[in-house]
Amino acid sequence: MAHVELSLSGAFVPQARTPVESEFVSNIDRWAATVWQAVEPCLVIDVNSTVVAVSPSGSELLGLGKGAEVVGKPLLGTLRLIDFTAGAGDLTDQEIEKIPPLLAMSSERMARGLLRIQPPGDERPVTVDAITTPLLENGRVVATLTFFAAIRY
Repeated sequence: MAHVELSLSGAFVPQARTPVESEFVSNIDRWAATVWQAVEPCLVIDVNSTVVAVSPSGSELLGLGKGAEVVGKPLLGTLRLIDFTAGAGDLTDQEIEKIPPLLAMSSERMARGLLRIQPPGDERPVTVDAITTPLLENGRVVATLTFFAAIRY
C-alpha cells in the first residue's frame, strides 16, 4: 500500500484576476476574425443581413471578388440568388426568408439548405450546400455563421 501525505499549510487560494482583453471582444468579432483566416468557405452576417466577414475561399466560391469589398454591404444586394428552374429566376421574398443564413437568424436554430447563386458576368450558376448556425450574445442572436460546400454535377 502506498503512503500519501497532503499538506494543508500551502492551501490553494484563488487569486483575483483582472479581465483579459479578449473578454471585451464581442462574439461576432471573434467569429469574424476566425472567418477572415479560415480555409473553408464561410461567411458571417449580422442581424441586418449585412456582411461582417467572408473567408477568401468563400468569397471565391460565391463570386464576391475581394472579401473586404463586400463587408458592410447587404448579403442580398451582394449575392444574386436564383431558383432551381431552367429559367433561373430570382427568388421570391418568401423563398429568400428560408435561405439558411436568414432562417437560422429568425428561428434561432441551425439551418441547412441548397442555394443557387448567379455570379456576376456570364459565369455559370453555382450551387452550394449551406449550413448555418446562429451566433449568440447575451442570449440573443446577433449574427449567423454559414459554411458552404460546392455541389459539383
